[in-house]
Amino acid sequence: MATTVETKILIISDTHGLSFSRDATPKERFDVAIHCGDLTDHSKVDEYEETLKLLHKINAPLKLVIAGNHDFSLDSSALHNMIAEANQRYEEPLDSSLVNKEFGGDGKIREMFQKARSSGVRFLDEGTYQFTLQNEGVLKVYASPYIPGTEAWAFQFAGAHDFNIEKGTDIAITHGPPHGIFDISGDKKRIGCPQLFRAVAKSQPKIHCFGHVHGGWGAKLVAWRKQIPETPTHMSAIDNASSVVLENLGRHNEPEDIMRARKERFEQYRSQGYCGTSHGMGDEHPLKAGYTLFVNAAIEDGGTLARPPWLVQVDLETAKLGDLAGTLHENTVHPANTQSAFAPLGSGKSAKRKYGSDSTTEKTYKNLRLE
Repeated sequence: MATTVETKILIISDTHGLSFSRDATPKERFDVAIHCGDLTDHSKVDEYEETLKLLHKINAPLKLVIAGNHDFSLDSSALHNMIAEANQRYEEPLDSSLVNKEFGGDGKIREMFQKARSSGVRFLDEGTYQFTLQNEGVLKVYASPYIPGTEAWAFQFAGAHDFNIEKGTDIAITHGPPHGIFDISGDKKRIGCPQLFRAVAKSQPKIHCFGHVHGGWGAKLVAWRKQIPETPTHMSAIDNASSVVLENLGRHNEPEDIMRARKERFEQYRSQGYCGTSHGMGDEHPLKAGYTLFVNAAIEDGGTLARPPWLVQVDLETAKLGDLAGTLHENTVHPANTQSAFAPLGSGKSAKRKYGSDSTTEKTYKNLRLE
């Protein structure tokens, strides 16, 4: 029988280039920290710098990071499309040196994350990865920044997308939510991805963490039905009677006593720096076969990191004798759709023209969603 080790996992998402206030930075030591994307608001170099500072302050030997739809400097095709659209709209090429300076052309952002590896940061493109942690636990994760959509954002797809989550995955890390789970937008529509839900329902990882929908912050331990349909939905695949909502933002029309109790809990979360939930075999709700813990960790609200990060404690199997136990070791199992560092922006003939006027700078910012 495999031995296990209790593992503390800090989960955040949607920090948008913001920082924790001094008294809100999580102070405990964690085995792993995870950021589920939207590292920035406008994908600017200084926002990535702030995000790396935030990650540096988290006391964890391994910090796993994926991109979100706001992080278009990490999606070369999205950034080039935005620039091409701006050039066409204003009938003159943008100043490539300005674009590179603001958004990190020539692979600068990826270089920043590469340098941050010395402090435990690992930027993950879409794919499956395995890590042997310092606590000797073995962690297998699937990562994907992709969300459905056709707007001018990063890491979007129209039509089909293969979320290839393998069985035996411990944590699925995606930017967007699956359809039906903490995915109700501000205009009361479910915007989660049905294809992602199907992939999670069939693979049933221990944890699926994500963000993107800020009003969906919360956690739910889902019990799966014994028979999963060929095309599962949140209505057909989940045993709601055996599932439990651990925490959420509540509803505006809740009874006063429930709202008061929730407010008191959130004050406690803020004072300790996280909202915690434990799912070891000795806990009330252990993470066992047939269950998945869903966590929406979007913590930005109203221009600040107002919502608490999540601390999830789970049991992981330990490394086998002879493995690199006690030291951080990683293995990329199946990378997919890896984004290569893009070439210098505007390398064509027209890019040599310089525009020093404030109006040109304003055009650049406006079209690249900086206002």
